[in-house]
Amino acid sequence: MSDNHLHEKNSVADLEKDSASRDDLSVIIPGDKHGWLSHPLAKSLLSWGVEERGIIPVPEEERMDTQYYKIFFVWFSMNFNILSFSSGTLGPIVFGLGLRDSCLVILFFNLLACALPAYLNTWGPRTGMRQMIQSRYSFGYFGIIIPAILNLIGLCGFNILNGILGGQALASVSTNMSWDVGIVIIFVIALLISFMGYRVLNWYERVSWFPVLIAFLVALGVGGKNLVNAQPSEPASAAAILSFASVIAGFVITYSAMASDFTMYYSPTVSRSKIFWYAYLGYIVPIALLQCLGAAAVLAAPNVPSWTEGYGSEGNVGGLLEAMLSPVGNFGKFLTVLLSLSVTGNIACTLYSICFNFQVMIPAMSKVPRYVFSIVGTVIALPLSIAGAHKFYAALTNFLSLIGYWASAYGAVLLVEHHYFRKGDFSTYDHSIWNVPGRLPWGAAAIAACILSFALIIPCMDQVWYQGPIGITSGDVGFEVAFPLAALLYIPFRKLELRYQNTQY
Repeated sequence: MSDNHLHEKNSVADLEKDSASRDDLSVIIPGDKHGWLSHPLAKSLLSWGVEERGIIPVPEEERMDTQYYKIFFVWFSMNFNILSFSSGTLGPIVFGLGLRDSCLVILFFNLLACALPAYLNTWGPRTGMRQMIQSRYSFGYFGIIIPAILNLIGLCGFNILNGILGGQALASVSTNMSWDVGIVIIFVIALLISFMGYRVLNWYERVSWFPVLIAFLVALGVGGKNLVNAQPSEPASAAAILSFASVIAGFVITYSAMASDFTMYYSPTVSRSKIFWYAYLGYIVPIALLQCLGAAAVLAAPNVPSWTEGYGSEGNVGGLLEAMLSPVGNFGKFLTVLLSLSVTGNIACTLYSICFNFQVMIPAMSKVPRYVFSIVGTVIALPLSIAGAHKFYAALTNFLSLIGYWASAYGAVLLVEHHYFRKGDFSTYDHSIWNVPGRLPWGAAAIAACILSFALIIPCMDQVWYQGPIGITSGDVGFEVAFPLAALLYIPFRKLELRYQNTQY
């Protein structure tokens, strides 16, 4: 074995451990004056490989991970699950689109929306910062609390939806298991993975996609002939297409707010294009394929009695998949269990990022070990999943549409700050000021740009619960409007902020 290979292996094994000290844990979390993290239990967790690092930036000398392909599997496994499948069913079920129109919308808008989070993945190796910490250099120490809250809501929402789907699928294989029990099992598994942190997450995401692939291939093999019998639909309207596009964009663009959480340990010398394409393909391939499959399956379901029964009147996606796999008997039930577990990879990674949003939202919480917030996130999402299990489609449609608006404006602000004001120079993200409010931007410009952009976003909405005067005729174009408008507003506001703050950045 070569020296280089040994160095790579050893560096990867130690990435999740904080560099400050193994004997003086109080150094790891600033402000821990009483050294309560030196408790034997905390030391034991570190020795077991549990990652403790929260929002503290990773120094350049500690960014040593060179296994860059792992980021592909993180995003691929997160999206290669039954939530992607179910979001594709919204085109026909909610917006009345046919298979061709649904697939064209899925492909085109995913090609567009995946670019922003994939690009923000490339910032992690250069800054060594979690995504919300990077955002302090645009939104400020206190201003970032608002995006952190919105992101926290979004991440919890994704966990709720994944929990519902996983629980439904798991319960569909047994008449003795309720949806509630299935949801609890899903969350417990995901919590264990998230609790361990970076190293275990990366390992799990590298292997968890393969059984899911087998399950979907078998479903296609035994039920694929039925997919060509999709019911014909009426010609699609522009409003329906754009409203479905808003849902599709909301599904992926919100990954922007957690993008660099998984790349901050990579070597800063890595090619940015390499990280971009690994991440981009990790998004687009599973999302587009499974969303198109979901649209095809739900359109074909009325022509297949067993599929109709499995899907039911409440839109049981897990039941539909179990029905598709039923021709192979007990093996089909086993594959349905694997499909139900496919959501655990998404929930685990989301719980991982939830930790950092709590710490940004309440800065004093940066003293609390990361893994504590994995438990908090589970406690929040688990009961809400159980409560919302019978209202899945209404929750999915409204949720995905709504979160896309703020994420689009948020991404625009980050890009303008980085390329226009900082000239693309990552050295301006000074590690020494990441937690110094007076030396970071005030954040007034970023918050004002995002809030004022909603003056036009709201009239462009076309939701079940609200239809704006523009959106009611054009369809929902809120997220398309949010990005350029927030970017344009941010430039004069930021110039004004810099003048009064009397700083270079």
